[in-house]
Amino acid sequence: MMTFSSRAAVAAVATLFLMSSAMAQTAAPAAAPAAKMAPEKKAEKPRSAASMQCSKDADAKSLHGKERKKFMSECKKAGKDAAAKPKT
Repeated sequence: MMTFSSRAAVAAVATLFLMSSAMAQTAAPAAAPAAKMAPEKKAEKPRSAASMQCSKDADAKSLHGKERKKFMSECKKAGKDAAAKPKT
């Protein structure tokens, strides 16, 4: 005959087995929608010739970080201003 404590132990072990299989079944489908929720990469705009030239100039000057960002901004602005002026 089984005592009450051994029945409780058997019930606890059986519950663990049932819960682990139930968790395994629900974990796999939950992972699939998470992958679908990942943001897709946006299509990048083609870089203008002025932007590429400014980038090459910044590379030549070994600019990085804030200095590079400032240089690129000023360079591209100067390129726009030069393109906007009418040729005479």
